[in-house]
Amino acid sequence: MKKSTVVLIVIALIVVLLARGAVSQYNSLVALETNVESRWAQVENQMQRRADLIPNLVATVKGYAEHEEQIFTDIADARARLLGARSPEEQIAANNSLDMALGRLLAISENYPQLKADASFNRLMDELAGTENRIAVERMRYNEAVEVWNRTIRQFPTVILASVLGKQSMAFFAASEAAQQVPQVQF
Repeated sequence: MKKSTVVLIVIALIVVLLARGAVSQYNSLVALETNVESRWAQVENQMQRRADLIPNLVATVKGYAEHEEQIFTDIADARARLLGARSPEEQIAANNSLDMALGRLLAISENYPQLKADASFNRLMDELAGTENRIAVERMRYNEAVEVWNRTIRQFPTVILASVLGKQSMAFFAASEAAQQVPQVQF
């Protein structure tokens, strides 16, 4: 066998191995990106569930607290922003507004003991609590998927392929500034 033929075979093998590695890395990036998108869809699903429950909760509380109109307006506005948000960043901001408005709604319920004794209010509160737990779990799963994605696209040699493909870090679902305040519980 000629020396030039051996060199060509070695070069062809190297090219095949590099191409195989690039395809494998690409497929890995696709799987990770799809996982992040899927996790985000679950966060959206649970936020939608909460948004669907809110009108019922508001209607129940409204019957007892008719003079607390501003809180109901704030909740409706925050819910509308959440339903109209398109990007994850817009949804996170709208969700944080809704969290604050719901917190004020729950504080109002503390002022109405007969409301807390109402069966429909208690059922809605249980549903809302369950939904909040589901949202927390889905946020955690989303953040875990984002962590894996961000770590992977920063590691060598994937960083090269990721930069060629224009893949960028994704944002974590972070708590709002208001959520970092210690809640005041009064009896």
